[in-house]
Amino acid sequence: MKTTTTTERSNSWPKCSGPDTAPAHRTRARAGVATTTATGEGAKRRNYSAVGSPVAHADRCLASPRLASPPPPPPASPSPMRALLRAASVLRRAAAPSLGGRSSSGLGALLPHKDLPTVCFNGYSTLVAPANDVLIPQELLSSKTIWTPDRELGQYEDLVARVTNFHNEDKGFMVLDGDVFDVPIRKDIVHRVVRWQLAKRQQGTHSTKTISEVSGTGRKPYKQKGTGRARHGTLRGPQFRGGATMHGPKPRSHAIKLQKKVRRLGLKIALSARTAEGKLLIFEDLEVPSHKTKNIVQYIRQMDDTKKVLLVDGGDIDKKLKLATQNLHYVNVLPSIGLNVYSILQHDTLVMTRDAINRIAERMHTPISR
Repeated sequence: MKTTTTTERSNSWPKCSGPDTAPAHRTRARAGVATTTATGEGAKRRNYSAVGSPVAHADRCLASPRLASPPPPPPASPSPMRALLRAASVLRRAAAPSLGGRSSSGLGALLPHKDLPTVCFNGYSTLVAPANDVLIPQELLSSKTIWTPDRELGQYEDLVARVTNFHNEDKGFMVLDGDVFDVPIRKDIVHRVVRWQLAKRQQGTHSTKTISEVSGTGRKPYKQKGTGRARHGTLRGPQFRGGATMHGPKPRSHAIKLQKKVRRLGLKIALSARTAEGKLLIFEDLEVPSHKTKNIVQYIRQMDDTKKVLLVDGGDIDKKLKLATQNLHYVNVLPSIGLNVYSILQHDTLVMTRDAINRIAERMHTPISR
Protein backbone atom coordinates (compact mmCIF):
# COMPACT_ATOMS: atom_id res chain seq x y z
CA MET A 1 0.00 0.00 0.00
CA LYS A 2 1.35 3.43 -0.97
CA THR A 3 0.83 6.49 1.16
CA THR A 4 1.68 10.03 0.17
CA THR A 5 2.09 12.89 2.62
CA THR A 6 2.93 16.55 2.07
CA THR A 7 5.14 18.52 4.43
CA GLU A 8 5.43 22.34 4.45
CA ARG A 9 8.97 23.73 4.45
CA SER A 10 10.33 27.27 4.77
CA ASN A 11 12.46 27.09 1.63
CA SER A 12 11.94 30.01 -0.78
CA TRP A 13 12.92 28.44 -4.10
CA PRO A 14 10.00 28.50 -6.59
CA LYS A 15 8.74 25.36 -8.22
CA CYS A 16 9.98 24.97 -11.78
CA SER A 17 7.79 23.64 -14.54
CA GLY A 18 8.77 20.57 -16.48
CA PRO A 19 8.09 19.57 -20.07
CA ASP A 20 4.57 18.37 -19.27
CA THR A 21 3.43 21.39 -17.29
CA ALA A 22 2.72 25.05 -17.99
CA PRO A 23 5.60 27.53 -18.34
CA ALA A 24 7.23 28.81 -15.17
CA HIS A 25 6.03 32.41 -15.57
CA ARG A 26 2.41 31.18 -15.69
CA THR A 27 2.68 28.64 -12.83
CA ARG A 28 2.02 29.81 -9.30
CA ALA A 29 3.26 26.76 -7.34
CA ARG A 30 3.61 26.96 -3.60
CA ALA A 31 7.24 27.53 -2.66
CA GLY A 32 8.92 25.26 -0.16
CA VAL A 33 6.83 22.08 -0.64
CA ALA A 34 8.52 18.70 -0.28
CA THR A 35 6.89 15.39 -1.31
CA THR A 36 7.41 12.18 0.72
CA THR A 37 6.65 8.81 -0.86
CA ALA A 38 6.62 5.54 1.13
CA THR A 39 6.72 2.08 -0.40
CA GLY A 40 6.28 -0.77 2.02
CA GLU A 41 7.06 -0.43 5.71
CA GLY A 42 9.67 2.08 6.80
CA ALA A 43 10.92 2.79 3.32
CA LYS A 44 10.74 6.52 2.69
CA ARG A 45 12.29 8.75 0.07
CA ARG A 46 12.23 12.53 0.08
CA ASN A 47 12.47 14.39 -3.22
CA TYR A 48 13.75 17.98 -2.93
CA SER A 49 14.94 18.24 -6.53
CA ALA A 50 12.28 20.77 -7.39
CA VAL A 51 12.34 22.99 -4.35
CA GLY A 52 15.26 22.21 -2.11
CA SER A 53 18.26 22.68 -4.39
CA PRO A 54 19.10 25.82 -6.39
CA VAL A 55 21.29 23.82 -8.75
CA ALA A 56 18.53 21.37 -9.55
CA HIS A 57 16.13 24.27 -10.02
CA ALA A 58 18.43 25.92 -12.57
CA ASP A 59 19.05 22.63 -14.40
CA ARG A 60 15.38 21.93 -14.78
CA CYS A 61 14.69 25.45 -16.01
CA LEU A 62 17.40 25.17 -18.65
CA ALA A 63 16.22 21.74 -19.72
CA SER A 64 12.60 22.80 -20.15
CA PRO A 65 11.78 23.30 -23.85
CA ARG A 66 8.90 25.63 -23.04
CA LEU A 67 11.23 28.14 -21.35
CA ALA A 68 13.44 28.58 -24.40
CA SER A 69 13.10 32.10 -25.81
CA PRO A 70 11.60 32.22 -29.31
CA PRO A 71 13.83 33.42 -32.14
CA PRO A 72 13.61 37.16 -32.85
CA PRO A 73 11.20 38.09 -35.64
CA PRO A 74 12.77 39.06 -38.93
CA PRO A 75 13.03 42.82 -39.47
CA ALA A 76 10.11 44.24 -41.36
CA SER A 77 11.03 45.42 -44.81
CA PRO A 78 10.20 49.09 -45.40
CA SER A 79 7.55 50.05 -47.89
CA PRO A 80 8.68 51.33 -51.30
CA MET A 81 7.23 54.77 -50.53
CA ARG A 82 9.19 55.09 -47.27
CA ALA A 83 12.39 53.95 -49.01
CA LEU A 84 11.78 56.54 -51.73
CA LEU A 85 11.30 59.31 -49.19
CA ARG A 86 14.45 58.40 -47.29
CA ALA A 87 16.47 58.31 -50.51
CA ALA A 88 15.15 61.74 -51.42
CA SER A 89 16.01 62.99 -47.95
CA VAL A 90 19.61 61.87 -48.44
CA LEU A 91 19.64 63.62 -51.79
CA ARG A 92 18.52 66.90 -50.23
CA ARG A 93 21.11 66.67 -47.45
CA ALA A 94 23.90 65.92 -49.90
CA ALA A 95 23.00 69.03 -51.87
CA ALA A 96 23.56 71.32 -48.87
CA PRO A 97 26.47 70.11 -46.72
CA SER A 98 26.99 73.55 -45.20
CA LEU A 99 24.03 73.13 -42.85
CA GLY A 100 24.81 69.66 -41.63
CA GLY A 101 22.37 67.96 -44.00
CA ARG A 102 19.25 69.87 -42.97
CA SER A 103 18.69 72.51 -45.62
CA SER A 104 18.50 72.04 -49.36
CA SER A 105 19.13 75.52 -50.65
CA GLY A 106 21.92 74.30 -52.92
CA LEU A 107 19.58 71.90 -54.71
CA GLY A 108 18.21 74.72 -56.83
CA ALA A 109 21.50 74.91 -58.72
CA LEU A 110 21.24 71.21 -59.65
CA LEU A 111 17.63 70.70 -60.66
CA PRO A 112 15.06 73.07 -62.17
CA HIS A 113 11.78 73.49 -60.33
CA LYS A 114 9.57 72.05 -63.07
CA ASP A 115 11.59 68.80 -63.31
CA LEU A 116 11.55 68.06 -59.58
CA PRO A 117 8.33 66.33 -58.45
CA THR A 118 7.10 66.28 -54.87
CA VAL A 119 6.00 63.13 -53.03
CA CYS A 120 3.82 63.30 -49.91
CA PHE A 121 3.56 60.45 -47.38
CA ASN A 122 1.98 60.59 -43.93
CA GLY A 123 2.03 64.38 -43.72
CA TYR A 124 5.66 64.68 -44.90
CA SER A 125 6.60 65.92 -48.36
CA THR A 126 10.01 65.74 -49.92
CA LEU A 127 11.66 65.90 -53.32
CA VAL A 128 12.44 63.09 -55.75
CA ALA A 129 15.11 63.66 -58.37
CA PRO A 130 14.54 62.35 -61.92
CA ALA A 131 16.59 59.28 -62.69
CA ASN A 132 17.86 60.61 -66.03
CA ASP A 133 19.54 63.69 -64.55
CA VAL A 134 23.27 63.49 -65.16
CA LEU A 135 24.08 66.14 -62.57
CA ILE A 136 23.02 63.88 -59.70
CA PRO A 137 25.53 61.21 -58.60
CA GLN A 138 24.32 57.75 -59.49
CA GLU A 139 25.03 56.40 -56.02
CA LEU A 140 22.40 58.80 -54.66
CA LEU A 141 19.86 57.56 -57.21
CA SER A 142 20.32 53.91 -56.28
CA SER A 143 17.18 51.82 -55.81
CA LYS A 144 18.52 50.35 -52.57
CA THR A 145 16.92 51.31 -49.27
CA ILE A 146 18.72 54.19 -47.56
CA TRP A 147 18.00 54.79 -43.88
CA THR A 148 18.41 58.27 -42.39
CA PRO A 149 17.66 58.06 -38.66
CA ASP A 150 18.50 61.71 -37.95
CA ARG A 151 14.99 62.91 -38.87
CA GLU A 152 11.65 61.28 -38.14
CA LEU A 153 9.25 61.01 -41.04
CA GLY A 154 5.70 62.23 -40.71
CA GLN A 155 6.34 64.89 -38.07
CA TYR A 156 6.46 68.12 -40.08
CA GLU A 157 6.13 68.90 -43.76
CA ASP A 158 8.99 70.38 -45.77
CA LEU A 159 7.92 73.13 -48.14
CA VAL A 160 9.14 74.12 -51.59
CA ALA A 161 9.26 77.90 -52.02
CA ARG A 162 9.87 80.01 -55.10
CA VAL A 163 12.84 82.40 -55.10
CA THR A 164 12.54 85.80 -56.79
CA ASN A 165 14.01 89.29 -56.50
CA PHE A 166 12.81 92.91 -56.50
CA HIS A 167 12.01 92.67 -60.22
CA ASN A 168 9.91 89.50 -59.68
CA GLU A 169 12.27 87.40 -61.77
CA ASP A 170 12.37 83.63 -61.31
CA LYS A 171 15.53 82.62 -59.44
CA GLY A 172 14.73 78.96 -58.86
CA PHE A 173 13.40 77.45 -55.66
CA MET A 174 14.52 76.26 -52.25
CA VAL A 175 13.28 73.83 -49.61
CA LEU A 176 12.10 75.18 -46.25
CA ASP A 177 12.58 72.89 -43.27
CA GLY A 178 9.25 71.77 -41.89
CA ASP A 179 10.44 71.88 -38.28
CA VAL A 180 11.10 75.63 -38.69
CA PHE A 181 8.53 76.91 -41.21
CA ASP A 182 5.65 74.47 -40.70
CA VAL A 183 5.10 74.04 -36.97
CA PRO A 184 1.63 74.19 -35.35
CA ILE A 185 0.42 77.70 -34.52
CA ARG A 186 0.13 78.40 -30.78
CA LYS A 187 -1.02 81.86 -29.73
CA ASP A 188 -0.13 81.26 -26.09
CA ILE A 189 3.54 80.74 -26.94
CA VAL A 190 3.60 83.86 -29.11
CA HIS A 191 1.97 85.87 -26.30
CA ARG A 192 4.58 84.71 -23.79
CA VAL A 193 7.46 85.56 -26.12
CA VAL A 194 6.08 89.03 -26.97
CA ARG A 195 5.49 89.79 -23.31
CA TRP A 196 9.05 88.69 -22.48
CA GLN A 197 10.48 90.76 -25.32
CA LEU A 198 8.58 93.95 -24.47
CA ALA A 199 9.38 93.65 -20.77
CA LYS A 200 13.07 93.07 -21.44
CA ARG A 201 13.47 96.11 -23.66
CA GLN A 202 12.11 98.56 -21.07
CA GLN A 203 14.84 100.86 -19.82
CA GLY A 204 13.73 100.96 -16.21
CA THR A 205 15.67 104.18 -15.52
CA HIS A 206 12.76 106.23 -14.10
CA SER A 207 13.49 107.47 -10.59
CA THR A 208 11.96 109.69 -7.88
CA LYS A 209 13.44 111.30 -4.74
CA THR A 210 12.69 110.27 -1.20
CA ILE A 211 12.51 112.71 1.72
CA SER A 212 16.23 112.25 2.39
CA GLU A 213 17.16 113.04 -1.23
CA VAL A 214 14.97 116.09 -1.90
CA SER A 215 16.66 119.51 -1.74
CA GLY A 216 15.73 121.87 1.10
CA THR A 217 16.12 122.51 4.80
CA GLY A 218 15.06 120.08 7.45
CA ARG A 219 14.20 122.74 10.04
CA LYS A 220 10.88 122.50 11.85
CA PRO A 221 8.70 125.25 10.30
CA TYR A 222 7.05 126.33 13.58
CA LYS A 223 6.62 125.17 17.12
CA GLN A 224 4.66 122.08 17.97
CA LYS A 225 1.91 123.63 20.08
CA GLY A 226 0.17 126.94 20.55
CA THR A 227 -0.38 128.04 16.94
CA GLY A 228 -3.62 126.22 16.24
CA ARG A 229 -2.19 124.77 13.05
CA ALA A 230 -1.40 121.17 12.12
CA ARG A 231 1.80 119.67 13.44
CA HIS A 232 4.69 119.54 10.96
CA GLY A 233 8.33 118.62 11.36
CA THR A 234 9.57 119.54 7.83
CA LEU A 235 8.43 121.31 4.72
CA ARG A 236 9.87 118.61 2.45
CA GLY A 237 7.22 115.99 3.22
CA PRO A 238 5.09 114.42 0.46
CA GLN A 239 2.12 116.66 1.36
CA PHE A 240 3.99 119.87 0.41
CA ARG A 241 4.74 121.30 -3.00
CA GLY A 242 8.33 120.51 -3.97
CA GLY A 243 8.48 117.76 -1.39
CA ALA A 244 9.37 114.09 -1.62
CA THR A 245 7.47 111.30 -3.41
CA MET A 246 6.24 108.37 -1.39
CA HIS A 247 6.62 104.89 -2.85
CA GLY A 248 7.77 106.28 -6.18
CA PRO A 249 9.55 104.27 -8.90
CA LYS A 250 13.23 103.50 -8.67
CA PRO A 251 15.62 102.18 -11.34
CA ARG A 252 15.03 98.45 -11.78
CA SER A 253 14.89 95.74 -14.41
CA HIS A 254 11.50 94.81 -15.83
CA ALA A 255 12.80 91.64 -17.49
CA ILE A 256 11.07 88.34 -16.84
CA LYS A 257 12.47 84.87 -17.30
CA LEU A 258 11.54 82.69 -20.25
CA GLN A 259 13.10 79.40 -21.30
CA LYS A 260 15.27 79.42 -24.40
CA LYS A 261 13.30 76.62 -26.01
CA VAL A 262 10.10 78.65 -25.63
CA ARG A 263 11.74 81.68 -27.26
CA ARG A 264 12.95 79.51 -30.12
CA LEU A 265 9.52 77.94 -30.51
CA GLY A 266 7.93 81.39 -30.64
CA LEU A 267 10.16 82.39 -33.56
CA LYS A 268 9.32 79.16 -35.38
CA ILE A 269 5.60 79.80 -34.88
CA ALA A 270 5.88 83.38 -36.20
CA LEU A 271 7.75 82.19 -39.30
CA SER A 272 5.25 79.36 -39.82
CA ALA A 273 2.32 81.79 -39.54
CA ARG A 274 3.72 84.08 -42.24
CA THR A 275 4.46 81.05 -44.43
CA ALA A 276 0.92 79.69 -44.04
CA GLU A 277 -0.53 83.11 -44.91
CA GLY A 278 1.58 83.33 -48.07
CA LYS A 279 3.29 86.44 -46.71
CA LEU A 280 6.82 85.01 -46.74
CA LEU A 281 8.79 86.02 -49.83
CA ILE A 282 12.24 84.62 -50.56
CA PHE A 283 14.65 86.77 -52.55
CA GLU A 284 17.96 85.78 -54.03
CA ASP A 285 19.48 88.93 -52.50
CA LEU A 286 18.52 92.46 -51.44
CA GLU A 287 20.82 94.35 -53.78
CA VAL A 288 19.39 97.57 -55.20
CA PRO A 289 20.88 99.51 -58.13
CA SER A 290 20.95 102.83 -56.27
CA HIS A 291 20.19 104.44 -52.94
CA LYS A 292 17.10 106.24 -54.29
CA THR A 293 13.98 105.82 -52.18
CA LYS A 294 11.70 105.87 -55.23
CA ASN A 295 13.07 102.48 -56.32
CA ILE A 296 12.00 100.83 -53.06
CA VAL A 297 8.61 102.54 -53.26
CA GLN A 298 8.12 101.15 -56.75
CA TYR A 299 9.07 97.63 -55.61
CA ILE A 300 6.68 97.75 -52.65
CA ARG A 301 3.78 98.90 -54.82
CA GLN A 302 4.16 95.75 -56.91
CA MET A 303 3.41 93.61 -53.86
CA ASP A 304 -0.31 92.99 -53.41
CA ASP A 305 -1.99 93.78 -50.07
CA THR A 306 1.22 94.97 -48.47
CA LYS A 307 1.13 97.71 -45.85
CA LYS A 308 4.34 97.12 -43.91
CA VAL A 309 7.39 95.15 -45.08
CA LEU A 310 10.28 93.68 -43.12
CA LEU A 311 13.42 92.94 -45.16
CA VAL A 312 15.77 90.37 -43.61
CA ASP A 313 19.26 89.82 -45.00
CA GLY A 314 21.75 87.17 -43.97
CA GLY A 315 24.75 89.33 -43.13
CA ASP A 316 25.33 93.05 -42.80
CA ILE A 317 22.79 95.39 -44.37
CA ASP A 318 23.79 96.94 -47.69
CA LYS A 319 24.46 100.67 -47.36
CA LYS A 320 22.45 101.55 -50.46
CA LEU A 321 19.46 99.58 -49.19
CA LYS A 322 19.74 101.22 -45.79
CA LEU A 323 19.75 104.70 -47.32
CA ALA A 324 16.87 103.84 -49.64
CA THR A 325 14.60 102.64 -46.81
CA GLN A 326 15.44 104.92 -43.90
CA ASN A 327 12.78 107.52 -44.87
CA LEU A 328 10.00 104.92 -45.32
CA HIS A 329 8.12 104.28 -42.10
CA TYR A 330 6.50 101.13 -43.53
CA VAL A 331 9.77 99.44 -44.57
CA ASN A 332 12.33 98.16 -42.07
CA VAL A 333 15.54 96.21 -42.58
CA LEU A 334 17.09 93.70 -40.17
CA PRO A 335 19.96 91.21 -40.29
CA SER A 336 19.12 87.57 -39.66
CA ILE A 337 20.71 87.68 -36.20
CA GLY A 338 18.23 90.41 -35.19
CA LEU A 339 15.07 88.68 -36.43
CA ASN A 340 12.53 88.44 -33.59
CA VAL A 341 8.89 87.59 -32.99
CA TYR A 342 7.67 91.13 -32.28
CA SER A 343 9.16 92.54 -35.49
CA ILE A 344 7.56 89.77 -37.54
CA LEU A 345 4.15 90.47 -36.01
CA GLN A 346 4.47 94.22 -36.64
CA HIS A 347 4.89 93.69 -40.41
CA ASP A 348 2.34 91.94 -42.59
CA THR A 349 4.92 90.87 -45.21
CA LEU A 350 8.26 89.21 -44.52
CA VAL A 351 10.98 89.22 -47.18
CA MET A 352 14.02 87.02 -46.53
CA THR A 353 17.04 86.15 -48.63
CA ARG A 354 18.44 82.68 -49.23
CA ASP A 355 21.29 83.41 -46.88
CA ALA A 356 18.90 84.57 -44.17
CA ILE A 357 16.79 81.40 -44.51
CA ASN A 358 19.88 79.21 -44.18
CA ARG A 359 21.18 81.11 -41.17
CA ILE A 360 17.83 81.00 -39.40
CA ALA A 361 17.52 77.25 -40.03
CA GLU A 362 21.05 76.69 -38.74
CA ARG A 363 20.27 78.76 -35.64
CA MET A 364 17.09 76.80 -34.95
CA HIS A 365 18.94 73.48 -35.26
CA THR A 366 21.83 74.48 -33.00
CA PRO A 367 21.63 72.74 -29.60
CA ILE A 368 20.53 75.03 -26.79
CA SER A 369 23.36 75.88 -24.41
CA ARG A 370 22.48 75.29 -20.78
